[in-house]
Amino acid sequence: MLLPVNITLAVVLAVLLVAAVTVAALCRLDHARDIAVAGLRAAVQLAAVSFLIGWVVRAVPLLVCFLLLMFAVAVRTAGRRITRNHTWWWAAAPIAAGVLPVVAALLLTGLVPPRGVTLIPVTGILMGGALTATVLSGRRALDELETRRGEVEAGLALGLLDREARLEVARPAASDAMLPGLDQTRTVGLVTLPGAFVGMLLGGASPVQAGAVQLFVLVALLAVQAVAVSVVLELVACGRLHRVPLIPAEGE
Repeated sequence: MLLPVNITLAVVLAVLLVAAVTVAALCRLDHARDIAVAGLRAAVQLAAVSFLIGWVVRAVPLLVCFLLLMFAVAVRTAGRRITRNHTWWWAAAPIAAGVLPVVAALLLTGLVPPRGVTLIPVTGILMGGALTATVLSGRRALDELETRRGEVEAGLALGLLDREARLEVARPAASDAMLPGLDQTRTVGLVTLPGAFVGMLLGGASPVQAGAVQLFVLVALLAVQAVAVSVVLELVACGRLHRVPLIPAEGE
């Protein structure tokens, strides 16, 4: 049964959001204000998207513009989470590298028809996974390079190239960005029933159909996130994505 869109739903959502903000504030967490802003933004954005999708799915140019808008917002969000300097726009590379091949394969094989009503949610799920992996791997890799700067210098002193020295330090931390997706995939059906599965059931699909769709989403997300993390790691190691000037090699 679908949730009724009425005043009761609005009140429950407001209470949950206030509770989240209150708990974060009382426990002196860093993101109490961010929780409130994120909740309000989500309400406004979903309301707008709910009206826009009805128009977007009717014409290919509008569909393409909407997908490009999704990509631009994902890049901006991920990039600014990783760094505040001008290199933030490199976040476009891991998101595009992860999402585009998977979406292209789905369209070419006919698994996903080129219609907005199916393409938008599938692309949105994959882009969201790429965004999360990009942010986590980028932040962890750059944090590690900052705290273990001495180890990078030691690697350079031993004759390693800049890229190799940074990879040795950043790779284990960046790889941890895969853990949320791996844990969700390992425990699906045992601990959680993810959104795609529940949504298919609520939409009237059989449990087998819902399970097949959810399996596809989880495996596709693993592929997208693996590519995104690999590209982020390479960008960080090469100095394309950074927070402060990186250690120059001897003689530079």
